[in-house]
Amino acid sequence: MLVDTHCHLNLQHYQDDLDIVVQRAMESGIGGILVPGTDLQTSQKAIDISDLYPMVYAAVGIHPNEARSWNSETIHILRELAQHPKVVAIGEIGLDYYRDYSTPKEQDAILQEQLALASEVNKPVILHGRNAFNALIASVEIWLKQLQEFHSPLQNRPGVFHSFEGDEIQVRRATESGFLIGVAGPVTFKNARQTQQIVRALPIKSIILETDAPYLAPHPHRGTRNEPGYLTSIASKVAELRNTDLVNIEASTTANANLLFSWSMTV
Repeated sequence: MLVDTHCHLNLQHYQDDLDIVVQRAMESGIGGILVPGTDLQTSQKAIDISDLYPMVYAAVGIHPNEARSWNSETIHILRELAQHPKVVAIGEIGLDYYRDYSTPKEQDAILQEQLALASEVNKPVILHGRNAFNALIASVEIWLKQLQEFHSPLQNRPGVFHSFEGDEIQVRRATESGFLIGVAGPVTFKNARQTQQIVRALPIKSIILETDAPYLAPHPHRGTRNEPGYLTSIASKVAELRNTDLVNIEASTTANANLLFSWSMTV
């Protein structure tokens, strides 16, 4: 059984056929789906969807590109949403210097508030980092030191760098800090040599799988709307790169996700 640890079923791309998409995922061997929020509306929507389907869980958070939507009430609403029993993480949060929807200062301010919230509610973080790895890892390393000082159990499962885009040095820094690496559709692309080499070299205990649907559809679906059922293509490529079988990848990555999110998916 596979689990898709990052899938935006809460976006309008699925408003007309959500039931069908979830059914196709189940038929493809997907046993769990984690839906992250990117603002308050999608965070609530992620929870609503998790209430509809036993296999779906939610994360709540404000994406860095939505930093300017933050106001004095936002953190209180997120805190309340995070109490829902199917919310297993804070995310997706982080830094994005590729877009200029908000300034680095605005992004960092809400990142700090949400890292503090994660500490408070004892839930791992789902990190988005685009063209901003050095700044992002610096912030989360400070956060990790605080977790260690307070002997927080979260220090042993702090979170995941989702759809990781960095190099070998950066991935080593992330994993040495205790973070998992989210492997998504680009690992199947012919020109993704750096990502493929990283996946070959990573300890299997550091890998979880995701689609980031509706984005980044894997080969042979590239260019179409992505969906959780396509996770099997990603898992198969990871198995190929690591010279192992799909059953081993399913068991290992699902076990890793179980430990990170403290849910009970059957391996």
